Amino acid sequence: MKKIVVAMTAVLLMVVSSFAFVNPNYVSPVVNVVKEAAPAVVNIEAVGHRKASIDPFFEDFYKRFFGESPWTQDREFKALGTGFIFDKRGYILTNYHVVENADEITVTTLEGKKYKAKYVGGDGDLDIAVLQVKTKDELPVIELGDSDNIEIGEWAIAIGNPLGFKHTVTLGVVSAVHRKIPKPDGNGAYADLIQTDAAINPGNSGGPLLNIHAQVIGINTAIVNPTQGQNLGFAIPINFAKRFAESLINTGKVSKAYLGVYIQNVTESLAKTFGLKVTKGAFVSDIEKGSPADKVGIKPGDVIVKIDNKEIDSADELVYIVKTYPAGQSINVVVNRKGKEITYTVTLAEREEFAKATEDYYLGLKVRDLTPEDINELKLPKDMYGVRVEEVKEGSEAQYVNIKKGDIIMEMYVNGKGEKLESVKDFQKLASNIKKGDYVGFIIYRDGYRASVYFSYMGK
Repeated sequence: MKKIVVAMTAVLLMVVSSFAFVNPNYVSPVVNVVKEAAPAVVNIEAVGHRKASIDPFFEDFYKRFFGESPWTQDREFKALGTGFIFDKRGYILTNYHVVENADEITVTTLEGKKYKAKYVGGDGDLDIAVLQVKTKDELPVIELGDSDNIEIGEWAIAIGNPLGFKHTVTLGVVSAVHRKIPKPDGNGAYADLIQTDAAINPGNSGGPLLNIHAQVIGINTAIVNPTQGQNLGFAIPINFAKRFAESLINTGKVSKAYLGVYIQNVTESLAKTFGLKVTKGAFVSDIEKGSPADKVGIKPGDVIVKIDNKEIDSADELVYIVKTYPAGQSINVVVNRKGKEITYTVTLAEREEFAKATEDYYLGLKVRDLTPEDINELKLPKDMYGVRVEEVKEGSEAQYVNIKKGDIIMEMYVNGKGEKLESVKDFQKLASNIKKGDYVGFIIYRDGYRASVYFSYMGK
């Protein structure tokens, strides 16, 4: 009996041993990706202040009819997200919404080292921001890949800090490319995104989406509400971010590309009305004279259907795609004209070449002319007038009455006399003659509402 028990035990051990060594020397390639990339992934903590509503219902009601709500107050916020070091000089890429309005930014590495980070620049429409840490320490970096050549089904690995769990790794595939999703505020859409089923949660924002070669192919930026769908995450293609970061680092500013077209969505009724041969794209309703589009021969009535092999389904998508290019770059624009596709090579201009801007502050403001891109982006009527606010001086009356970057100043009043503002020249003419003690008022346009603000000029 003992011999039988011993024999059975030996057989069992042999079976267990065989299961334990099915792949005795196998190492998942994901392990090597994580070892290579994780040291350059950082946790980001941003602390700042922003206007917060005491009661959202009453704030919306008041804004709709009277302008800025009196029931808002400054509240401290703390945002957590992820970023990654992509340059030995300490440059970090992340999402703009992670560091927006931050007064202080701290990054923490995998080793636990903490650094104060400087905000270099960002763009809320693209949701990309660049930070920098300055240190004598040798910093690890992640290699940036090529998002134009990724394929559906290839491995996708996300590293981030979801829900505060630092350096969490999730694995999936590239589920789709060229995805478009609406922005959370409902103003426009993100376009040409990478979709992945690698789990992405709050806190992953700004982290890298990697391929199997440990190269960054995207910046994780958005998820679909889990109650609506599972494992639906989206990343900004890294080639967008590379163009943005290179322009910002090399020139010290975000270069805004300018195409010079007024556009709208192609709808069934629009197609029938104008005899269009396509059912999607960006319909060109007008061209800015002398603009890059005008110079190459794009005409009103054309439908822009493709930019550099990226299909354009809507006006929002065109606006977003053009913003990802720096001024001076040449792109291929494919238009459908009465059923025939024509390709134009367009060299994008810098928006400031066409939109005059103030070099100095006037009444605490720097403003510029409106452009077709503004009209498209904000869905304004083509005959919209005014100047757009570019900067608000710290401590000025303009800041005190809550004028913000992006506002459109339509009219200006001085001591009871008002005038429409058609250009920067109009603004400068009126503002330069204002004296201390004058009463100044603006009619501004923001988020679909007109509002009035006013102050007594103290000479700041």
